[in-house]
Amino acid sequence: MYKVIPIIHILSKLGILFSVLLLIPTLISYLLADSAFEAFARTALVTIFGSCTVWLLTKRFQRELRPRDGFTLVMLLWLSFAVIAAMPLYLHLPNLTVTDAFFEAMSGLTTTGATVIDNLDTLSPSVNFWRHMLNWLGGMGIIVLAVAILPMLGVGGTQLFKAEIPGLDKESKMAPRISQVAKKLWAAYSLTTIAACLSLHWAGMSWFDAVCHAMSAVSLGGFSTHDGSIAYFNSQAVEWIIVLFTLFGAINFASHFAAVSNRSLKVYWQDEECRVLLLVLLGSIAAAAVYLWYTGFYPSFADALRFTGFNLVSVGLASGFTNADFAQWPLLVSLWMFFLANVLASSGSMGGGIKNVRALVLFKFSLREMMILLHPRAVRTVKVNNRSIPERMALTVMSFIFIYFMVVVLFSFLMMASGLDFISAFTAVTACITNAGPGLSEIGPSNNYSELNEIQKWLCVMVMLLGRLEIFTVLILFTPAYWRK
Repeated sequence: MYKVIPIIHILSKLGILFSVLLLIPTLISYLLADSAFEAFARTALVTIFGSCTVWLLTKRFQRELRPRDGFTLVMLLWLSFAVIAAMPLYLHLPNLTVTDAFFEAMSGLTTTGATVIDNLDTLSPSVNFWRHMLNWLGGMGIIVLAVAILPMLGVGGTQLFKAEIPGLDKESKMAPRISQVAKKLWAAYSLTTIAACLSLHWAGMSWFDAVCHAMSAVSLGGFSTHDGSIAYFNSQAVEWIIVLFTLFGAINFASHFAAVSNRSLKVYWQDEECRVLLLVLLGSIAAAAVYLWYTGFYPSFADALRFTGFNLVSVGLASGFTNADFAQWPLLVSLWMFFLANVLASSGSMGGGIKNVRALVLFKFSLREMMILLHPRAVRTVKVNNRSIPERMALTVMSFIFIYFMVVVLFSFLMMASGLDFISAFTAVTACITNAGPGLSEIGPSNNYSELNEIQKWLCVMVMLLGRLEIFTVLILFTPAYWRK
């Protein structure tokens, strides 16, 4: 217990921060005079009172975070913040169960974009804004925001930062101190969101829609203010802007910083991850467009290119916006999108899945092993971005990918055992672990997750969390060694 109390003390400080963030939708609800003001105000008051009480009770246990503490804090933070985020949804929407409210909140924070709420077009503006704000906060990670101000709270953030940030290389820094890194990331993230908002408004969206979709586009969240998602706007200008900012969110932020520092776009092509992402994505779009046009699914190649291009970028990079019901496409094309969602997004980005760099490492080590079979005495070094990959890191990558796909298999069977058909079960698990959002069949773009039963929704919630925290951060908490001295 004494191991956990200092972590709960830090969690209470972060709870105070989150209660301040809750004041934003509360103010919006007040200004717009919608019916959700009481739900947000009550949640904010309960959160700040509860957090301050816990902070006072645990103050004498305050200490610096140890390496293993970061994992516990990250897990507790995501669960507790999802509970808090779900409260205004549960209080305001009478038909929403506790399970539904928690599902929606976790989907927002993990940037999955899967929803159980019908009639989004008539939802209270403040509630819709809150859903998109959860996308935005979860995209960069609430932890990274907290790390930017943790020094002022007397909390060391290094272990917390490492436990939260996804990707292969968590040691590389863009500034000497962790807090400086977090501040730089959030500054770039915020400026990009503003640029997306202005662009979407220019393309014809209302200011409210532009703000909401900018937050969910840059974060690769996929939430929309309309049931029809981006198809509602029927605008190629809107679609191109969404595609551009989705690509931005799926590329390693270190590459963005390098491009700005060097004032050259060549940096993106020189980055092996980014190069593979662009080549695979463009090749997939061209092949899918030709296939759907040739089979007569779309009457013209221009239409095929428009719809396949948008959806392959959105789903393939784990965002989740749609401008067509791709569940009606040939299964070959639809399933290829979900495969891309597993491997295409870069490390150090808001994307989900195993990340591009891990797929590259696995591919190159596989080629090396085949070469060694032919030439047993050969010495061959595997490099990614001109950096040698140590054997230890390769083993870590291989074990992660093995566990990742075992999780997909296990939860697909559990979803099928709970009553779902194979396509619905498999794509639901894939969409949740990659944080991509919509699936196929019962949870396709023309539907949502509201038809799933309670057990299926909780299974999806678990998969979302595993995908967002990259599995090991969660599973390590269930090992006996973690709790030993």
